[in-house]
Amino acid sequence: MTKILLSLHVLAAILTVGPVAVAASMFPRYLRLAADPAASPGESAPLTVARTLHRICRVYALVGLAVPFFGLALAGPLHVFGQAWVIVSIVLTAAAAALLAAVVLPGQSAALATLSHPVASPAGSVPAVPDSATTSEPGVGARLAGRLAMTTGMFNLLWAAVVIIMIVRPGSTTGV
Repeated sequence: MTKILLSLHVLAAILTVGPVAVAASMFPRYLRLAADPAASPGESAPLTVARTLHRICRVYALVGLAVPFFGLALAGPLHVFGQAWVIVSIVLTAAAAALLAAVVLPGQSAALATLSHPVASPAGSVPAVPDSATTSEPGVGARLAGRLAMTTGMFNLLWAAVVIIMIVRPGSTTGV
């Protein structure tokens, strides 16, 4: 039974966390492209890609709940709940999930909403993202993309730490 649970845990991690990590990492690039004032007005491909990446992040984040479920189900039969490496892994996984749910996904939604709803001006309709050539501060899209890139990087580092801990297992009694 433990081999089945371990297989399900590892497969769930690979098939759910991997796509979220990649899609969330790609999102800031397409956000910058979609917010680029130099882009043609009819060019919607970067925005479409950004929306698709956000959908991938949302869906796979929900399906990714299987990773800790199988992990906790596996820790019981292996009698490792009290070991430091398991506790640290649980804390880091919770931190990664909280970062994804509280910062990355809402940030992506806010960025897409900013780009999708133009602000009216006296000259007509202009994008909600100001042109960095005409303002002293960087565009909203660039700032949001920078913040999302940073938080996504932290999310990915947390998961990398969890993977390393799961492989090295400090204090493990297996000897491997």
